[in-house]
Amino acid sequence: MDIVIRRARAEDLDAAGEVTVEAFVGDGHTKPGADYVTLLRDARRRAEEAELLVAVDDGGRVLGCVTFAVGGTEWADIATQDEGEIRMLAVGAAARGRGVGEALVRATMARSRELGLAGMAFSTRPAMTAAHRIYERAGFLRTPARDWAPRPGIDLMVYSITF
Repeated sequence: MDIVIRRARAEDLDAAGEVTVEAFVGDGHTKPGADYVTLLRDARRRAEEAELLVAVDDGGRVLGCVTFAVGGTEWADIATQDEGEIRMLAVGAAARGRGVGEALVRATMARSRELGLAGMAFSTRPAMTAAHRIYERAGFLRTPARDWAPRPGIDLMVYSITF
């Protein structure tokens, strides 16, 4: 099966939102009734206000997605203005183990380079160990000096890379 990474189209948005909720809620990173689920499901907003990349199979089925933002914009939490940032990387359970997550991460790296950015930085939760392995394979390094907490009880680790 071929995997294609591209900007999300209107017909991808519902599936991208559901894949994101499936990954975050299904893996126990977000409680089903949390306000954050509404944001996770709203792929349309992410596509309009940032860049939403999707991984699709040769039948056009959305396998995963990632939100990409440039530092200093609304969707960037930790990246500086010369960095790109990954948000809400999600791969559906049925597509895991096929390289979808890594392909999405590498696509954000390519986009950062295309925009002339100096690197990337983004947050992740300590329990998201499968994602950490993807980031490390792609060359990202843990950057503990930039770790932060958006609110009590939500501790975030930062990974970064310089190009």
